[in-house]
Amino acid sequence: MRERGKGGRTRLAMISTDVTLPVVHDAIYRNVEQGSTIHTDEAPVYEGIGGLFYEHATVNHTMRQYRHYDITTNGIESVFAVLKRGIIGVYHRVSVKHLGRYVHEFSFRLNEGNVARKTVDRLDSFIAAVAGKRLTYERLTQ
Repeated sequence: MRERGKGGRTRLAMISTDVTLPVVHDAIYRNVEQGSTIHTDEAPVYEGIGGLFYEHATVNHTMRQYRHYDITTNGIESVFAVLKRGIIGVYHRVSVKHLGRYVHEFSFRLNEGNVARKTVDRLDSFIAAVAGKRLTYERLTQ
C-alpha cells in the first residue's frame, strides 16, 4: 500500500499466499486510514471496498487503461518494480520462507532512503528499527 502526498509512506507486507476478497479486505481495514481514497485495478478482490469507510476508484488494465484523470496505480507499481529489481539485482532469487523479510527491507529502503536526509539521521532510523532485535542463524534456518 502506498500513501500519496507529502510525507507519504510505503507500507509493504506479506498478507497471504491465498489472495481472496476477505484476506485483501482485512489487510485494507487493518492498514489504510478510514476516509482514504484507494486506487486499484479492476481485480475482483477489491470489490466492495468503496462505501462507508473508503472511496474506491479503479483503472481498467484489461482495457489498457492505466490512468483515468487522477486515478492511477502507477505509484504502487513503481514500488513493486523497485522491489523486483532489487531482488533480481541484489539477491538474484529469494525463498518464500524469507520473502517477508526482503519485503520489509525494501519498505524500509523506500521510506528511509531519501538522500535529502542526512546520513546520520538515516542511520539513526536504521538503528532505532533494529535495536533489541536479534536474528540468529539457527532461527533464520529453522
